[in-house]
Amino acid sequence: MRTIGLIGGMSWESSAEYYRLINQQVRDRLGPLRSAQILMYSVDFGPVEQAQHAGRWDDAAAILVDAARRLEAGGTDCVVLCTNTMHKVAEQIQAAISIPFLHIAEPAAQAAIAIDARTVGLLGTAFTMEQDFLKQRLIAQGLKVLVPDEAERKDVHRIIYDELCVGVISEASRQTYQKVIESLTARGAQAIILGCTEIGMLIKPEHSALPLLDTTELHAQSAVAFALGD
Repeated sequence: MRTIGLIGGMSWESSAEYYRLINQQVRDRLGPLRSAQILMYSVDFGPVEQAQHAGRWDDAAAILVDAARRLEAGGTDCVVLCTNTMHKVAEQIQAAISIPFLHIAEPAAQAAIAIDARTVGLLGTAFTMEQDFLKQRLIAQGLKVLVPDEAERKDVHRIIYDELCVGVISEASRQTYQKVIESLTARGAQAIILGCTEIGMLIKPEHSALPLLDTTELHAQSAVAFALGD
């Protein structure tokens, strides 16, 4: 079994989900007492979040490049960045290490294609919804990507940072997300990509008429596939 390197802490709420999902999947595949070989380097989210909102992406990248190098030095066979938003600096991280960086967009695109959902709605932070670093990866796989309108994007972003990242799950916020999903459905979305590793804590399959493609779950699956040599 290969060793998975996780860069966590952004937020630790979703990093804990990665740890749970990866180990659960290894147990399901290999047997009751089997678990994954994992090293996690968990960063302090505060400086990363400040750099994000100030547009200092190189400063945020430096923190994550350092984390990735530490994981490689610790003997991991790959690096998994447990956050969608910071995939904005994925190329910088990959360039700094000689082991594979497992990108979060690839399994999401493959999952959409597998259910023949060629038009997808993308939910995430404002950075993920408005910038191209994730969308372009999906478009390159032949998908059409829809994002919420400006007012909806503000709500989606606010709920992530003010509530989900600090472990607050609110029914009112769930309803806000459901309305956003309904408006994306009306515009032609065939599936919804939960393009933020926290959203899956709020929105479950029973909360949406459309299929949900949870990037946390799919990214964890791709890490397990790599670790087990699929």
